Amino acid sequence: MWLCVVAALLGLLLLRRWHRERQTVPRLSEKHVLITGCDSGFGNLLARQLDARGLRVLAACLSDAAAAQLRAATSNRLQTVLLDVTSSKSIADVTAWVRERVGDQGLWGLVNNAGIAIPTGPNEWLTKEDFVKVMNVNLVGLVEVTLSLLPLVRRARGRVVNVSSVMGRLSFFGGGYCISKYGVEAFSDSLRLEMHSFGVKVCVIEPGYFKTMISNVESLEKNFYSIWEKVPEEIKASYGENYVREFAALLKVMQKGYNSNLSLVTSCMEHALTSLHPRSRYSPGWDAKLLYLPLSYLPSALTDALFTRLYPKAVG
Repeated sequence: MWLCVVAALLGLLLLRRWHRERQTVPRLSEKHVLITGCDSGFGNLLARQLDARGLRVLAACLSDAAAAQLRAATSNRLQTVLLDVTSSKSIADVTAWVRERVGDQGLWGLVNNAGIAIPTGPNEWLTKEDFVKVMNVNLVGLVEVTLSLLPLVRRARGRVVNVSSVMGRLSFFGGGYCISKYGVEAFSDSLRLEMHSFGVKVCVIEPGYFKTMISNVESLEKNFYSIWEKVPEEIKASYGENYVREFAALLKVMQKGYNSNLSLVTSCMEHALTSLHPRSRYSPGWDAKLLYLPLSYLPSALTDALFTRLYPKAVG
C-alpha cells in the first residue's frame, strides 16, 4: 500500500517537473545570446542551433577563419566577434561591442563555453605555467567575461550558462583542467545565490566525455610525450618509460566510449536559455549520469581504489 502511494507521488512530481520544464520564455526572437568558444564543438553547434530557432546569436570565436565559416552556415541574424578570454582588453572590447547591439534590453544569455585541456598529465610532470595556461582560459577567463557582461545580463533578467564537466565533480588526472572545472562549479554556485534576487538564473552544464577538440586523443597523446621529454631525469627514473605508453594506451581505450552526439549537450544549453524554469545543473551523456556522477557521491576510499586500478604502474 505505502509503496503504491510513494510511487504515485513520485510519478506526480515527475509529471509536474516535465510540465514546468516544457514552458518556454516568450519572445525568444528578440533576445540576444553571447556564446564563447564558437570555433568548433559545443559552441559552434549551439550557435547554429539557436540561430535556427530564431534567437539573436552573438558568436565569439578565436579565429577569423572559424568566424567566417560560422557566418556562412547561418542566417544574417547571427553576428560574430573575435574574443580571447585570456585578454582583458579583448574582453572589454567585446563587452562594448555587445552593449551596442543589445541596447536597453540587455543581454538575455551568456554561455561561457570556451575551454582547453592541454597541457595535461601527471601533476609532477607539469610546471606552474602549464597549470596557469589552462586555468586562465577555463576559469579566470570565464570569471572575467562573466563579470564584464553581468550588468547587461542583470538588465535583461537573463541567464548565465557555464560549461563545467563531470571532471568538476571527480578529479582523476592531473593538470589545470579538473582544477578549473571545480572552480567553475564553485563560482557558479555563489553567483546563482547572488543573482537570485535580480531574477538572473545561473546554470551549469556538466557533460561526460564527448568527441570534441578538447578530448581529441591524438592531441592528448602528443601532449603527453611532449611533456615527458621535458621531465627531469630523476622523475623519469621514478615513473619509468612504460608509464607514458600505458597512459596513452588508456586514453585510446577511453576514446571508445566517447559520445559523438554533441546535440545532447547543446540541447541542455538551449533548455537552460529558453525554458521558463531551467535546471541549476544538467548532466548530458550516459557516462555522466550512470558512472561519474554516482561515483562522485561515493567515499574517496572507494573511488581511489577504482581509479588506482586503472592507472599505469610506476617503477617506484
